[in-house]
Amino acid sequence: MSDGKKGAEPPLYRVAVRALCDFTAREGDLDHRFTPSPSAREGMAGHALVAARRGDGYESEIALSGHYRSLVVSGRADGFDPATNRLEEIKTHRGDLSRMAANQRALHWAQVKVYGALLCAERGLESLTLVLVYLDIASERETLLTQQASAAELTVFFETQCERFLGWAEQEQAHRRARDAALDDLTFPHEGFRPGQRELAEGVYKAAATGRCLLAQAPTGIGKTVATLFPTLKAMPRQGIDRLAFLTMKTPGRRLALEALARLRADAANREGSTAGGGKQYLPLRVLELVARSKACENPDKTCHGDACPLAAGFYDRLPAARRAAVARGWLDREALREVALEHDICPYYLGQELARWSDVCVGDVNHYFDAAALLHGLAQANGWRLALLVDEAHNLVERARGMYSGELDQRAFSRLHRSAPAPLVKPLGRLIRQWQTLVREQGGIEEGQTRQPAYRVLDGLPERLVGTLQRVAAAITDYLAEHPGGADPALQERLFEALGFCRLAESFGEHSLCDLTRHGRGHAILGLRNLVPADFLAPRFAQAHSSVLFSATLSPAHYHRDLLGLPHDCVWQSVTSPFRADQLEVRIQSGISTRLRDRSASLDPIVAELVGQYRRRPGLYLVFLSSFAYLQAVEERLARLHPELPRWSQTRGMSEAERDAFLARFQPGEKGIGFAVLGGAFGEGIDLPGERLVGAFIATLGLPPFDPFNEALKARLEARFGSGDAYAYRIPGLIKVIQAAGRVIRSPEDRGTLVLMDDRFQRQDVRRLLPEWWRVG
Repeated sequence: MSDGKKGAEPPLYRVAVRALCDFTAREGDLDHRFTPSPSAREGMAGHALVAARRGDGYESEIALSGHYRSLVVSGRADGFDPATNRLEEIKTHRGDLSRMAANQRALHWAQVKVYGALLCAERGLESLTLVLVYLDIASERETLLTQQASAAELTVFFETQCERFLGWAEQEQAHRRARDAALDDLTFPHEGFRPGQRELAEGVYKAAATGRCLLAQAPTGIGKTVATLFPTLKAMPRQGIDRLAFLTMKTPGRRLALEALARLRADAANREGSTAGGGKQYLPLRVLELVARSKACENPDKTCHGDACPLAAGFYDRLPAARRAAVARGWLDREALREVALEHDICPYYLGQELARWSDVCVGDVNHYFDAAALLHGLAQANGWRLALLVDEAHNLVERARGMYSGELDQRAFSRLHRSAPAPLVKPLGRLIRQWQTLVREQGGIEEGQTRQPAYRVLDGLPERLVGTLQRVAAAITDYLAEHPGGADPALQERLFEALGFCRLAESFGEHSLCDLTRHGRGHAILGLRNLVPADFLAPRFAQAHSSVLFSATLSPAHYHRDLLGLPHDCVWQSVTSPFRADQLEVRIQSGISTRLRDRSASLDPIVAELVGQYRRRPGLYLVFLSSFAYLQAVEERLARLHPELPRWSQTRGMSEAERDAFLARFQPGEKGIGFAVLGGAFGEGIDLPGERLVGAFIATLGLPPFDPFNEALKARLEARFGSGDAYAYRIPGLIKVIQAAGRVIRSPEDRGTLVLMDDRFQRQDVRRLLPEWWRVG
């Protein structure tokens, strides 16, 4: 082992002790059966408990590092007692320690041995006592496993692990140099920029170059995907950016990103072909598509461990070869990743999780970075990455993030569990049921036999007694499952996950969230913990990233997204000039119609008259957007009764992907008819119907959320925090949906179309101010 002093090789690659051992010391089966384990908070408390039991000279969290050839290895050892010459690696656990897999124990020994080698080299020690300390969280009992080792033995072990990793590290360095050289030479994959595209690309490049956050509003149809990817890739070598994450809200956005990246690769290949002999590899860029486990699983009927699933058996033994094949391939969309995984008989999903560590560009859902346990955020933190974020359709992030940091508990589900619970859980669950009953009674319970709409109430704060009891129930279920692995009712695991998630949210409860109770009848109440302001959770994620670009056609007003998403104070706002002209889109407001709930019956005939009049003036393909399925059905039925000759089709609840495709397939050049859809649904954004495939749209709603107790509570909270309650809770999110839906009509500089806004409130100035500047409203 080198001490890094003069004469040592310059370090080329840095790796953490944990990452080194994960790479070199794992073997055997993949095993993702549910095994209750301590939370991060419990783990930290356990480490502190062990340290507190040691003598005064005990050292905790010792920073260690060392060199081997061109490799720098560093990390923090858990504890060292100089008086007894004992180095400890502390692991917390639940249940019978004998059930721990051998490969997991081997990984723990590898970690403490590497730390031992680093400690001996740093302090000149000739030998060490190595101790694995296993602390049972429930009983607080320690189990100690001990080995004696000389410094020479530990050095040999350390160098063996480094040798196993070094070839990979050198390959990674070579790949990084080739990648950066190729990105330096990257050119825009089209003959020229579309109007507005260069403006957006320049803003994105500046954000990556300065390490800033950019909020970019750019019109639909200018090619935002390639206009954000290209400049960020160009900035990567010059700014030392390690990884790029392109995050989307829906599958179509992921496809567009992959298509743009494929075009960049193809363009680089074509240029290389035209300059043969230059000796350059074309765009050696590793691209990985991240998909949900449910979509990637090959054997959904099997549990995820080696005894049940053949793709989990021997996973870590076959992983090195699969990993080498995958990075050599470079392009790893869902199909390519599956192909590599099955060639090596391993799980595609977990191969993808592994390759997220080694890919240059990850294309996935926003939850891969912003969720509480997000993969990409965890990797960026653990590895110190300079990460560039591109967030597509960012106007959806407010609602998506609210969902990530919200949870609920169903009284009836826990009551059912109580009735079938094993004996050790009957009392803890009984106490929880009584707490539920007390809470419902205190909030005004529903008497037996009474029938009415669900009663809703925002609580003054967390019901502390119920949450405390819930925590004890979660601990009891966890301990029970630790002692009875594989043989428990699946409902136990489901309720445990709900309880743990709720308790985690309760720990961070504050003004960003509210707690509510919805009562559906006797014995059936839902306790909700709803996030209202995701900024408090997202701000650290934006701070962690080197640069962030959030882009969409509807990000105005900027302060709404800055406030609710927690964007940095120096976040830059950019509004790209629209390439579309006012004469391309005829915009009319039909102010004689009210779509308010009380006026809906009276609105049906005027809406149908407007549809028919426009259709007869310009026969073609139209979309009608309404506020609900019930309203949609009423308008369609009135149209069918009065004008049965007009072709029409409708969105329905819970449409499958095939049904959505069939709906859109009706929009073909030369065809005629009217499609009905719900505003904010599957057809309100993210669909492309250029030219004669869509000649107009009717929007018979302002898209406002319902005026219910929850939204009124949201309004009050946003008013108190930002002074913009009505706008932030109702008007802005509603108009964002309207503008998104309207954006389906004009998709290119050649398109011509009509937009009819049907509601008298569209004439109000506070509403008109939120409409796009390029619209000329008649």
